Amino acid sequence: MNDIKKACDILNDGGVVGIPTETVYGLAGSIESKEGIKNIFSTKERPFFDPLIIHVASIEQAKKYSKGWSKITEKLAHAFWPGPLTLILPKNELVDDQITSGLESVGIRMPKHEMTLELINKLGHPIAAPSANKFKKTSPTSAEHVRREFPNIFILDGGECEVGIESTIVSAVADKVLIYRPGMISKIDIQNA
Repeated sequence: MNDIKKACDILNDGGVVGIPTETVYGLAGSIESKEGIKNIFSTKERPFFDPLIIHVASIEQAKKYSKGWSKITEKLAHAFWPGPLTLILPKNELVDDQITSGLESVGIRMPKHEMTLELINKLGHPIAAPSANKFKKTSPTSAEHVRREFPNIFILDGGECEVGIESTIVSAVADKVLIYRPGMISKIDIQNA
């Protein structure tokens, strides 16, 4: 059995897996599994009031799980996806409240890592994935870091992370773009786009 198939089986069974992205390694659960989402929070020891980011494999998939997709959102997605930009968007009924901690918005990004994009495509729907570390600990940039933190979970080893810091998080409401968390994509990059 190949690693992607094994990871899909674990996710479909409500488990969590370590996944590589260009930013940091993530601790992923299927967005269609309440058990999987609960397992992210419990494994990571993350409080339930701290929302999760969902990872998609295409702009079309992002649109399927959000509403209020604006011209600015479209421009930002085309400029920076796949890549280290998370867009905060109004969520629709397909996104469980557990993922968003009861908020009406959801963070969505398309990671720039072939292995994780292949996993999402094979799974057939997005994954929720915060960084693969215990809450408040340093984010991991290699499979080995994840293995040390979580020796009992399956990890897709995609090598060292290219960026090494979390994604930039922005929201685009009307004509205004707000940066919630700075990352590799700067305010100037966003303005230029």
